[in-house]
Amino acid sequence: MSTVYTALGLAVIALNLIAGVTGAISWQRNQPWVAFWYLLRAAQAGTGVFVIFACVVYATGHRADDGLHYLYVFLPVVASFMAELMRGAAASQELGDRLSPTEPKTSQELGELFAGLEPETQEEIGLAIVRRETAVMTVACLVTAFLLWRAIETTAGMF
Repeated sequence: MSTVYTALGLAVIALNLIAGVTGAISWQRNQPWVAFWYLLRAAQAGTGVFVIFACVVYATGHRADDGLHYLYVFLPVVASFMAELMRGAAASQELGDRLSPTEPKTSQELGELFAGLEPETQEEIGLAIVRRETAVMTVACLVTAFLLWRAIETTAGMF
């Protein structure tokens, strides 16, 4: 059981690192990369599988000596959720920064301003939004990989 737990943890860490590096390259080049979003979702799904497996291991009576292990197992879920919330706010932030930097506007007002722009300007803003979202989710992948690494390091006494 310990080998499966560690192997699954390392696989999920690797998946998060691959997604994070892919996102960092995409962000640095300022080019949206569809592969990043697929890798991101695969990493999130893998993280979910690891968390569920950790719960099963716990339910079968295998306990880590260090209570921090469970914090490291569950924090990636919190980090991912927070990143998704921040990603959702990225569009409003980018639109607000570009279309109304001095006066706050509602999302509806920003949407109306955006709709009135030339298609080239809309595309430019859209790419800036994707870049900002990519940065947020890249950091989330790297944080998740670190937290899962710490979880694997604190499994002493589980098996």
